[in-house]
Amino acid sequence: MVEAVQDAGVVVTGAGGGIGAALARRFAAEGARVVVNDLDAGRAKAVAEEIGGIAVPGDASAIVTEARDALGGTVDVYCANAGVASGGSEAADEGVWALAWDVNVMAHVRAAHELIPDWLERGSGRFVSTVSAAGLLTMIGAAPYSVTKHGAYAFAEWLSLTYRHRGIKVHAVCPQGVRTDMLTASGSAGELVLAPTAIEPQDVADALFEGIEKDRFLILPHPEVGGYYQARAAEPERWLRGMNRLQRQWEGADR
Repeated sequence: MVEAVQDAGVVVTGAGGGIGAALARRFAAEGARVVVNDLDAGRAKAVAEEIGGIAVPGDASAIVTEARDALGGTVDVYCANAGVASGGSEAADEGVWALAWDVNVMAHVRAAHELIPDWLERGSGRFVSTVSAAGLLTMIGAAPYSVTKHGAYAFAEWLSLTYRHRGIKVHAVCPQGVRTDMLTASGSAGELVLAPTAIEPQDVADALFEGIEKDRFLILPHPEVGGYYQARAAEPERWLRGMNRLQRQWEGADR
């Protein structure tokens, strides 16, 4: 058992399935009191009943107050997990870009705005951001997703460097392919890039808990992503040429 989360009040957004449901299950198994959030009320209720948690359905941007009340007045851990995998290029409709920004970035900002004052007063709190390897690297065929996941990572990084000396822990979880509905919806690009090394949602939860125990900010369920991230920083031109080869491979296979 991880002592840091025993009897903690935990909120997991987007927890009706996939990574969110795996996180909710793991927190509950570790002795936490868990609020399960999802836009789909039926799915939120099903997971909550399974783990003995509390369902608080609705928009992840607007449930902090209700979730806090459901946990008796205190949120100890907030998992900003809800996300949208918006594909497309620079030509994607502005509504697609706006939704990606709202869910993948601004929902995190709004939650932090609600949570940080209480956490600073208490001197403790934990913010878990489900980012994606796309936030460290990129993803072919998905400009809105890649750009906004970069934003999610940047915000988590900013929270960590700003508040770590005041007792607030931040974790950025950056998996590649995970066997969820989102991977299925990623189409041929996901089949090419993500599916070959895809892991189970429970593997992501395991990686997070290892990171909590070791007090790590960056959580890499696919350890090889660390090497890719280093290569991107050290030799950007070489990395971009490699990614462009992958782009051309995808274009050729998709015709």
